[in-house]
Amino acid sequence: MARKPRGAEVLDQAKEALAKAKTADELRELQAVVLPLEMNLTLEQTATAIGRSVRWTSKVRNEFIRAGESLYPAKPGKGGRRRQNLSPEAEKEFLEPFFQKAKQGGILVVSEIHQALQEKLGRKVALSSAYNLLHRHGWRKLAPDKRNVAADVQAQEDWKKNSDTTSSGSRKAGKKSGRSG
Repeated sequence: MARKPRGAEVLDQAKEALAKAKTADELRELQAVVLPLEMNLTLEQTATAIGRSVRWTSKVRNEFIRAGESLYPAKPGKGGRRRQNLSPEAEKEFLEPFFQKAKQGGILVVSEIHQALQEKLGRKVALSSAYNLLHRHGWRKLAPDKRNVAADVQAQEDWKKNSDTTSSGSRKAGKKSGRSG
């Protein structure tokens, strides 16, 4: 004869949580607590009913009884910055001098930022870390302009009008220029 399952003190709490379960794993965990107490199932029968191993069923039952609450809502989800080099505030503070320089007419040079990041962290980091850091703070790589912003457009137009762009006038005569040989 199997021994009586323990955990009767958390049965009501498990039933309430069972009604509010949002994931299949949470549902199975709570069923592992409720089924042996309500239906007098053995651990093996409970494991078969919820589709998990006996070991898993026993483990989650015991953890729920010990903690008095489900484990699944308390677990953090995937994502986030578990392996961050700097906090978001420290990143912003680190990039501020570079952004100020860029606002005053300079440009962001990723190799300089990468070097400064390595010095701040005291170890080597991949160049992609510098690009990711800039991306997180709204910087994006811009293509250069088609013309220099300091160029004198009028002087360029005058030069085009007054210069002879052909070599020895051969194009004007309709002949091909080039070597014969």
